[in-house]
Amino acid sequence: MYKLIYGQAGFDETLRALYDRPAFPPEAEESARQIIDEIRKRGDAAVAEFAEKFDRARLTPADFQLPLDEARRIASALPNADKLAIRRALKQVQQFAKLTRPRNWMMGVRPGVKVGEKFTPMERVGVYIPGGTAPLVSTVLHTAGIASAAGVKEIVAITPPGNTHPAVMYAMLQAGVTEIWRLGGVYGVAALAVGTETVRKVEKICGPGNAYVTAAKKLLYGEVGIDLVAGPSEILVIADKYANPEFVAADLLSQAEHGSGLEQAVLVTTDVAMLDKVEAAVLRQRDTLKRQETIDKVLANGVFLIAVPDEKIAAQVAGSYAPEHLEIQTEDPERVAKMITAAGAIFLGQWTPESCGDFCAGPSHVLPTAGSAKKFNGLETASFYRRTSLVKYSQTALKRDADIIARFGAMEQLDAHGRAGTIRVEK
Repeated sequence: MYKLIYGQAGFDETLRALYDRPAFPPEAEESARQIIDEIRKRGDAAVAEFAEKFDRARLTPADFQLPLDEARRIASALPNADKLAIRRALKQVQQFAKLTRPRNWMMGVRPGVKVGEKFTPMERVGVYIPGGTAPLVSTVLHTAGIASAAGVKEIVAITPPGNTHPAVMYAMLQAGVTEIWRLGGVYGVAALAVGTETVRKVEKICGPGNAYVTAAKKLLYGEVGIDLVAGPSEILVIADKYANPEFVAADLLSQAEHGSGLEQAVLVTTDVAMLDKVEAAVLRQRDTLKRQETIDKVLANGVFLIAVPDEKIAAQVAGSYAPEHLEIQTEDPERVAKMITAAGAIFLGQWTPESCGDFCAGPSHVLPTAGSAKKFNGLETASFYRRTSLVKYSQTALKRDADIIARFGAMEQLDAHGRAGTIRVEK
């Protein structure tokens, strides 16, 4: 863990280095590029080779897709209490999704002129559900569940071979997944994006992944829509003297256990004494957790405990860092939140741990990391819609604007553009 105190030597330099964190290393992009090129050239054959190379799964094209009946059989083993938790969380996620669905509108803005927007659900989207060291059940709900609430007809889930935990299968079925493919990592994302003899391409790919998956999504952007470019998970907690250091420590550790070892957990506090209190609580709680090896990697390199003089500077640090998850554990969290300029999601008050957002609060937990909250929004219901603008002119309104059209046509040396407007109003 690193401790930084405002005004001490090296404070500004360390902060600048903290802000400048890449979503993935350069070598990940080159590796992803090579895999994508092979999928383009050789389709199913390359997919099968990469499944064996990276996931040790010998698959023929006929094995790529997991039948839904098989998913139902696997899901039947899930305890009823887990099924109930999944259904409750899904209901809450979809409730928020439905409240935030974009709405068609059209209105008159000038005499004879109407403008508006039309939103149409995408028809076929892919959701990436990581495998790794834990069954990420919630990711199914926060991707496929939202797509379903948006009205997407075909929701294609891809997940590494062997990621058939009953809870994952049950969540997929409840969330409205229509196809399940046993394809992971870059090769799975590439197959969905470019299509193969067996895998039909999608319009957009959403969901978190490791550095290589993130690099692949970046490379495929344009050929397929993506949600965002995000790196390892992270949390920043703003705390004052009223915060409970045990709560803060628990929340920092919740991100440290994710798995890559590249996660970051940052405390920014206006109470210098909080640094030692949180450090002691982190070390004490660490000893009670299961994933200690992973946590220790983050404790060594990714935990920063920072003291600043006041809430304004704390908010500035948070906005510059632009965290994926921002918790505000202060006397008046709403006041601090008004000063925040960039964050994936903000959790207000000591009774709102980030894990509420990860699992069941409502908004999607697929959020921008590595400072990309300054440029990207998290996954939202609107992410699964196509937006189309609408314009309608009357004859009288066109006469009024015809001179503008003509002048712009002349300025931009696009005579046909100008003529398309003036021909309709010439006497």
